[in-house]
Amino acid sequence: MAKCSICGKGVVFGHAVSHSNRKTNRTWKPNIRKVKAIVDGTPKTVAVCSRCLRSGKVTRA
Repeated sequence: MAKCSICGKGVVFGHAVSHSNRKTNRTWKPNIRKVKAIVDGTPKTVAVCSRCLRSGKVTRA
């Protein structure tokens, strides 16, 4: 599932609009990375977005 386990950022839905203004469904997915992090004192593999990794909200194991 494309969801960050820290901030809860997930998939966003919208329209792809062509030059002729025809609208089709599309999705924007967050940049999710599987990293080994310290969760409750033990190393665990968690799915985290790149923004949480950059901002230091995750302590890598």
